Amino acid sequence: MKSRILSMLVFVFASVFHAYSQEKVTLSGTITNKSNTETLIGVSIYIPEAKVGIMTNSYGFYSTTLPKGTYTIIISHVGYDRQEEKITLTENTKRNFGMTENSKTLDEVLIKTNTPQVNIRKPEMSTNKLSIATIKKMPAVLGEVDVLKSILQLPGVTNAQEGATGFNVRGGSVDGNLVLLDEAVVYNTSHLFGFFSVFNADVIKDLKLYKGGIPANFGGRISSVLDIYQKEGNNQEFHVNGGIGLVSSRLLVEGPIAKGKSSFVVAGRGSYAHLFLKMANEPNSAYFYDLNTKFNYKFNDKNNVFVSGYFGTDNLNFNNSFINTYGNRLFNLRWNHIFSNKIFANASAIYSDYDYQIKIKTIGMDWKAEVKNYNFKYDFKHYVSNNLTLNYGINSIYHDFNPGTIKPYGVSSAINPDQLAKKYAYENAAYISADQRLSDKLSVNYGLRYSNFQRVGAQEVYTYANDQPVIYNKEFHIYEEADPTGTINYKKNKKIASFGNLEPRVAIAYSLNNDNSIKASYNRMSQYVHLISNTASASPLDIWAPSDKYLKPEILDQVALGYFHNFKDDKYSLEAETFYKKIKNKADYIDGADLLGIDAIERVLLNGEARAYGLELMLKKNTGKLTGWVSYTLSKAQQRTPGRNADEPGINNGEWYRANYDKLHNLSVTGAYSVSPKWSFGAILTFQTGKAATFPNGKYLYQSVTVASYGARNENSLSAYHRLDVSATYTPKPNKKKGWQGEWNFSIYNLYNRNNAASYSFRQNEETGRNETRRISIFGIVPSVTYNVKL
Repeated sequence: MKSRILSMLVFVFASVFHAYSQEKVTLSGTITNKSNTETLIGVSIYIPEAKVGIMTNSYGFYSTTLPKGTYTIIISHVGYDRQEEKITLTENTKRNFGMTENSKTLDEVLIKTNTPQVNIRKPEMSTNKLSIATIKKMPAVLGEVDVLKSILQLPGVTNAQEGATGFNVRGGSVDGNLVLLDEAVVYNTSHLFGFFSVFNADVIKDLKLYKGGIPANFGGRISSVLDIYQKEGNNQEFHVNGGIGLVSSRLLVEGPIAKGKSSFVVAGRGSYAHLFLKMANEPNSAYFYDLNTKFNYKFNDKNNVFVSGYFGTDNLNFNNSFINTYGNRLFNLRWNHIFSNKIFANASAIYSDYDYQIKIKTIGMDWKAEVKNYNFKYDFKHYVSNNLTLNYGINSIYHDFNPGTIKPYGVSSAINPDQLAKKYAYENAAYISADQRLSDKLSVNYGLRYSNFQRVGAQEVYTYANDQPVIYNKEFHIYEEADPTGTINYKKNKKIASFGNLEPRVAIAYSLNNDNSIKASYNRMSQYVHLISNTASASPLDIWAPSDKYLKPEILDQVALGYFHNFKDDKYSLEAETFYKKIKNKADYIDGADLLGIDAIERVLLNGEARAYGLELMLKKNTGKLTGWVSYTLSKAQQRTPGRNADEPGINNGEWYRANYDKLHNLSVTGAYSVSPKWSFGAILTFQTGKAATFPNGKYLYQSVTVASYGARNENSLSAYHRLDVSATYTPKPNKKKGWQGEWNFSIYNLYNRNNAASYSFRQNEETGRNETRRISIFGIVPSVTYNVKL
């Protein structure tokens, strides 16, 4: 017996010694689309002999370290043919792969059951990725494919109401979303108050939404991260595509500058409905235009440079009595450098600018505000081993806020020119995180981010008695703006306020088997810039402001637990998550707060807290002629602002109340059906609980004037929201690959003409004297047709 045990021990030690003594080599490279050399993000690479699975990063780069030997490389990506290749590794090897877009019909696509699914094993949860091909199958308003409306079909994502800009994630506010286009911050994501998205789907390459478990390389917002990348352009041949619609049209041109080394892509959109309004002598008009650009140059196998930009403007004119213009301008210069076959780096210099202007003839005011930031970031991805990958980097942002430049508008204006105090701040951060596979079943992502925020001059800051810019009037039982007692003049770059926060992140995935896993995550995040708005959704009239002595940074703690299941040979997948999030320093507004043109926002703000919790379900059908998903969210979003002392009631008597973006039920059914290569159909059914509102509960007379009285804040609801959108796409010559390739898109938004309530107005009937309630809706049924072309 002893000899047998001794023999076994010798065998084990010999095996371990052999494993560790084997000389290892690194296989690395880039994966692209074979037809246009566009790098591919999130491609799955699996090596069965080593039981190793990895993915390409945001620039298509991959790296893995293996003992010398012969291996099977299996490469798969949604929308592309699966590749399999034998490679013998005797030394460090660079191997680039080109993938072919899938030309088979959907029902012919097979997924091998022995390929490990990333959504099962990767410690990534509360994350959704949508391909542009999927988005383009969805019905759209007036034929315009919309990136933002596509993410609204995902669990945990809503918007405040129809026609509202932005989106809300897990009960968070609009300003809590970090929206990035090629790493540049987008402050307003919508054209024409939410009718269109600022993102032109023709030029979008990849998008990913993080709702929780957010990696440490992201910071500055507390609700979500929407990370979007633009195409790089075809460096082999020129192509043109676009579309002509009833209200807007678009055009994209891409091609090589130096074949195989450099390329460009330029895409533009514009609306022209206002031209028809002028022909009909309609005094009102609304239009937008935007331009996306990107250029890149490959110096050698280790160095790539990218230059990208976005420029967009909206103009709304109501009979020259109310004129509103707003727009984003973004610029990014990026340098990718491969230090070795294990270290990939990206350095970016980024500029973001958002300005908004209103002219109101009745009061003779021209008001313009702007927010800008200058951002430098340097990120590294270090492939230490197949079981450990490190991400680390630094980030520094300079914020420049102009809350308002006021000028007289019109010859009879009584408005005096004024400049509201400009505000400046520095936001710096450093982070490190690790993706680690602890065993075949257990994987973890953990990291730490440190953020620091410095409010600096030049600025003249008000002081207040007892350091309270908001006072409580005991006689009238209301909060009021305090009168300043003086000012402090801070010179340029002189520190006004400073904040620092550690932000730990961790996510764990435990695989029960190849088709089932349980995941959990925790993350803390800090937000130092805020959208000052007392409406339910962002609008071009809102103001961005930095944290200071009175407007504290918001701090989020979020935990989530999920179950993930693939079944029927991966034809179907199920995701179920529950979450709880708590927010400190949630800004709340005193009753009657007027935000327009206010120079000291702290005089209408109180600091409170918020919380949200819920359950998210998503069932997907991944293959076949019929594909799509059903998503459902059951959630609550609340906030509370107690009194600062025993004599004050706080907001809503210090009780928890529904947040403006709270929706108990949110159901979406999204489907795409391919009848034949020529015809395909799509449909979206949406149902949501009506948003929170405060209705009058009575009235009283004050000096012969009838005044409405109101109950508790947000104790009422608008009626439930629901609609059905449908679309049909006809491709006359689906097998044509060269020359003019056209398709027709027919869509109907709100098929059964549901008059969903955007708000209610309450008034007294002049004839009967009775109180009346009137529902205000924005969109009814909206049919459209668009002709798309590709050359």
